[in-house]
Amino acid sequence: MTRLMLICVLLPALVACDGPKLHLWHTVDLEEEFSRTNAQSIETFADYLELESRLFDELDRKVFARVATGRNQMLNRYSAGSAADPRDIKPQWNRSFELPQTQPSGAVLLLHGMSDSPYSLRSLGEALHARGYHVLGLRLPGHGTIPAGLKSVRWQEMAASVTLAMSHLAQQWPGKPIHIIGYSTGAPLALNYALDAEQSGSRSMPASLVLISPAIGVSPAAGLATWKRRLSLLPGLERLSWLSIEPEFDPYKYNSFATNAAEQVHRLTQAVTGRLAERAGNSDGVLLPPILVLKSTVDATVSASAVVDRLLKKLSAARHELVLYDINRSAIASPLLVDDPGPLTGRLLEEDLPFALTLVGSESEHSAAVVARRRAANASEFTSSLDLEQSWPRGVISLSHVALPFPANDPLYGRTPPADDSVLFLGQIPVQGERGLLVISSDWLLRLRHNPFYSHLEQRSIDWIEAAGN
Repeated sequence: MTRLMLICVLLPALVACDGPKLHLWHTVDLEEEFSRTNAQSIETFADYLELESRLFDELDRKVFARVATGRNQMLNRYSAGSAADPRDIKPQWNRSFELPQTQPSGAVLLLHGMSDSPYSLRSLGEALHARGYHVLGLRLPGHGTIPAGLKSVRWQEMAASVTLAMSHLAQQWPGKPIHIIGYSTGAPLALNYALDAEQSGSRSMPASLVLISPAIGVSPAAGLATWKRRLSLLPGLERLSWLSIEPEFDPYKYNSFATNAAEQVHRLTQAVTGRLAERAGNSDGVLLPPILVLKSTVDATVSASAVVDRLLKKLSAARHELVLYDINRSAIASPLLVDDPGPLTGRLLEEDLPFALTLVGSESEHSAAVVARRRAANASEFTSSLDLEQSWPRGVISLSHVALPFPANDPLYGRTPPADDSVLFLGQIPVQGERGLLVISSDWLLRLRHNPFYSHLEQRSIDWIEAAGN
């Protein structure tokens, strides 16, 4: 065995022997989760909801009932009665939800991201419901319960749950347009369904897709997650089944991230982009419903260029649009603050694009005022400009992958805490001190978790859906 091979074998083992402690929520197996073992018996979305109800009862018995309570557990989401206990918050946004209508304009399916919950798209769902749409927020398998749910879930099981939800909406509202909003990993799941519908002809084709911070391409290192997960099956290497082990204080999102979760996102994006590339090579091209993509030009979670190269440039018909939230160019005078200010922005401004581009950003390099400039597909110049009547908030230099679907007044992730100081707040927290003191990582604190321009995102999403449904 060479020295390099020995390092590759021993290093993961050494890492696995050290690190944060694993808790119940990292190890318990919830048997009532939708999976390959019970999928055959789940024929309708009603069946899925019944299974989901049993799942949350099982969560109470196997986790909440066994976790200590008291002052030291007040920020543990799995400690009954803690400030982070999601069961005490109504509605219970970790579960699938429906906002019904008697005579809807259409229906909208909401698909959250990996490690998230239906809470992440609730604001958009409520806005669309107010405009007359029947809204279904789907809890994807492995989510909304414990991080251990992501250790074994497969993307095919998440895709199967999307099919159940779409069939439910199509049966409930035959002839009505059905739209899908996909956030992060929810975006390739939406595309996967649309590609299946295009190929089979037996499924309801969505009237439109709205993709927010879409996970179209992830880091190539995600492909290595397969090997790390396999090593985690060996005795004593259980910690290798986790890319990160963090305190669980967020009621609607796992802070710990399973190795398998990264593997499944990688496999899903590879499957979807592979199908897009294959169809793009055919004479008919890829004819999908109108797609609106909303994205930050800087994104530490998914590839920014993949949205252009692997998705939008592969589609037939110039009826798609990218809304790109640029960096705060009035705040980048100091090279200490920003390393590479929006590389995707500069590239798109130089290219002829087969899709429309809206660039949301600073009015000028010397102004914090924000405008939205729009350029039509295959055009070289911006032909319209909308003043958002807003400025970049003080201290904000860009949006982030996780910020886009949350308004500034979100009670959990917003800019300022709610009036009720007993409510848990995880938004913009001004904390400074010595390193190593805080339980929450500095990366977590630095990352913007709400969208100062959410009203623009919401209106563009509503306009897109309404236009596609007419």
